[in-house]
Amino acid sequence: MKRFLKLQAPILHSRFTIHYFLFLILISGCSVNKAKLDDSLKKYFDDYKTDGCFTMFNNADGKVTVYNMQLDTTRYTPASTFKIVNSLIGLETGKITDEKMLIKWDSVARWNADWNKDLSMEEAFKVSSVNYYQEVARRIGKDTMKRWIDSLHYGNQNTGKFIDSFWLDNSLKISADEQLGLVKRLYFDQLPFQKRTQEIVRQVMVQESNTLYTLAYKTGWGFDEQGANIGWIVGWVEENKHPYFFTLLLKTPAKGFDMRTARLNILKSILKQYGFFEGKK
Repeated sequence: MKRFLKLQAPILHSRFTIHYFLFLILISGCSVNKAKLDDSLKKYFDDYKTDGCFTMFNNADGKVTVYNMQLDTTRYTPASTFKIVNSLIGLETGKITDEKMLIKWDSVARWNADWNKDLSMEEAFKVSSVNYYQEVARRIGKDTMKRWIDSLHYGNQNTGKFIDSFWLDNSLKISADEQLGLVKRLYFDQLPFQKRTQEIVRQVMVQESNTLYTLAYKTGWGFDEQGANIGWIVGWVEENKHPYFFTLLLKTPAKGFDMRTARLNILKSILKQYGFFEGKK
């Protein structure tokens, strides 16, 4: 993939370097080189007059399905999907003790009324409280945050100038393909965090769970440098103990775009087309 082309042949002489190179490939996103392209999904994005992409990895057979390969491998602001990593680092460093840890509201009224109160970590994750996670990032600190993001090889690994906004201001960027790789490793306890840390984050990501399926994800909504809406849903759907990992990305310059409705409706329409929610996968 393009992000590995900077590695030059002369450094690949030692066995250690070759193994490290292979390791980097494995921990990056899920490979899209052999992906099945599914243009039938275009209609769901057209319904909302938005550009976008969808990627799914079937863990049972290793098959990858992609709609819109170009967007799948282009990096954008992670927006609130970064709360996955912010939670992991916060828990691992003890800045978040557990999912019940409260952070007091700072009494600053914000546009989302759900943020204007004392919140626990699990509540803040569910309502995507920016102010809660900004405070977590400040407690983690810039140097520690940078070390963890580098160790995860998270996107472009750029933490910018400001510890409490780099995932919102287009300093940090990540592709849909890389997001898919992250949630897959999280599901299988393959990230460089304690098992407890990963278990807690997996649990707070669960949005729907019943006898037929479990749907776990984190949403995100931000803007690129040109002011276009960037919307995310990243996570997995599980039926009969078989996980399928997905990333949905929406991109539109439309003003007043209803991102909350569009991204979830598009995701569920795609999953229904693929036969999910019936407990038969």
